Amino acid sequence: MRPVILFTDFGFDGPYVGQLRLAVHRLAPQVPVFDLMHDAPAFSPHAAGWLLEAFTERLPEDAVVCAVIDPGVGTTRHPVIVEAGNRLFVGPDNGLLNAVAVAHHPSRWWHLAWQPDGMSASFHGRDLFAPSAARLALGDWPPHHECAAPEDGMPQDRARVIYADAFGNAWTGLRDMAPNATLMAGGLSFAPARTFGDRPPGHALWYTNSNGFIELAVNQGSAMQAAGLNLGDPVQVRMP
Repeated sequence: MRPVILFTDFGFDGPYVGQLRLAVHRLAPQVPVFDLMHDAPAFSPHAAGWLLEAFTERLPEDAVVCAVIDPGVGTTRHPVIVEAGNRLFVGPDNGLLNAVAVAHHPSRWWHLAWQPDGMSASFHGRDLFAPSAARLALGDWPPHHECAAPEDGMPQDRARVIYADAFGNAWTGLRDMAPNATLMAGGLSFAPARTFGDRPPGHALWYTNSNGFIELAVNQGSAMQAAGLNLGDPVQVRMP
C-alpha cells in the first residue's frame, strides 16, 4: 500500500478536491491521501511541472502522485502513468510530467488504457486519474501499455513568474542565479538578498526560496502587487 499525493490547479474552493479525495477513498479507504498543492499554475502544465519536479524529492519514495493540470481534458491527449525516482505519477500527457521524468532519468512511461464506466468528458481528475492512483497505491495496476517518453521535452524559458503565494511573493522558474545579479520584472528592480530581513520593509528583493526557486519579494509587502505582475510575466536578469 502506497500513499497518494494530490497535485492540482483546482483550488480549495468548490467541490473538486473533495470529489478527488472521495474517488480515492471509494476504491482504497485504507490508503493515506495528502494534498500537496491545489493552486498550481492554472492551465499551465509546464510551469506546474517545474513546481512538481522541485517538490518531488521531499515526497515519500513510494508515493503515487495524482497530478492534474489538464486544460485539454476530454481531447486526444493521452492519460499516462510515469515511473520516476521510484515514485509513480498519473496524469495527462501534456508536459506536466516531463520535468519530473527528466530529473529522474531513466523514467518509464505507460499509456493508461483503462476507462471507467460513466466517465465524464470534463472531470478526468475525479473519474480517471484519482481512481487510477488508488489502484496503483494498492498494487492493482489498471490496464496500460508501455510507450515512449514525449519528444518535446521541456521549454527552456524559465525566466517567468510561474507561481504567486498568499503573501504576493512571485516564484520564477529560475533555479540558479549569480549572487550579484539584479532582476527586473514589471518595471521594478529586485536586488539580491539571502532572506527578507536583509532589506528594509517595503524594499524589493530576490532570493532563493526554500524550494530552490528564485523568488521575487517585497519585505512585508506584495511583489505581485508592487510590480503589477501576472503569472507568465517575463523576468529579466541584469549583471553589474
